[in-house]
Amino acid sequence: MNGQIILVILIIIGLAGRSPIISTAACVLLIVKLVHLERFLPMIERRGMELGLLFLTFSVLVPFASERIQSKDMISALTSWPGILALMGGAAATYINGKGLEMLKFDPQIIVGLVAGSIIGIVFFRGIPVGPLMAAGITAILFKLFTLIAERF
Repeated sequence: MNGQIILVILIIIGLAGRSPIISTAACVLLIVKLVHLERFLPMIERRGMELGLLFLTFSVLVPFASERIQSKDMISALTSWPGILALMGGAAATYINGKGLEMLKFDPQIIVGLVAGSIIGIVFFRGIPVGPLMAAGITAILFKLFTLIAERF
């Protein structure tokens, strides 16, 4: 199927599912193709995730820059149960992301399923796409789990 048709379908799915992120990303990529700037697609692919994570990190760190979170707030947050659980969650998430990166390197074609699954999650479950690394990490864990179960039978 033609890449432009797929992008138009993604724009429609994004609009129907009220997901401006999917629609905008597909629109930008469609414009890149229509204006014959395909030579930038490898760079977008290579650096797009980094750029997206950079902006995500910006948004998370704004409360520190705007001084809405003070040092005393940080200490109390890190010593409370939710803060301790957040530390554990952050450590687990980075570990899972690492496993996702390994899986993407080992089996790069899974990106098709990750993208399709992310679209389903956005459109039907009102999810927020935070990145293919986490999706790949969860996939890696599910793969390991299913492998262990299959070996028992």
